[in-house]
Amino acid sequence: MLPRDPQADIGRRAWVACPNCNDHRGCGDCEQARTCSEHWRYLLSNTGSLLHLQCPSCTHVWTHETGFGATRSIWQRMTGAW
Repeated sequence: MLPRDPQADIGRRAWVACPNCNDHRGCGDCEQARTCSEHWRYLLSNTGSLLHLQCPSCTHVWTHETGFGATRSIWQRMTGAW
């Protein structure tokens, strides 16, 4: 289990399912794609449409490609790393 990232700030949050713990399962709000007061993620940073996230439940860190307003080429999205 990783420690909480020093960049983690409760004021910068995102509502994306954690690929590690899936703690959102069974939550009515999350299943209907609504913002939930329990199952949010720390938004550590972003590069265009690529979000860098940390789950407060299991502290898993990952990147999530939103595809929204993408300013990076498909090659950069495939090869870019955090």
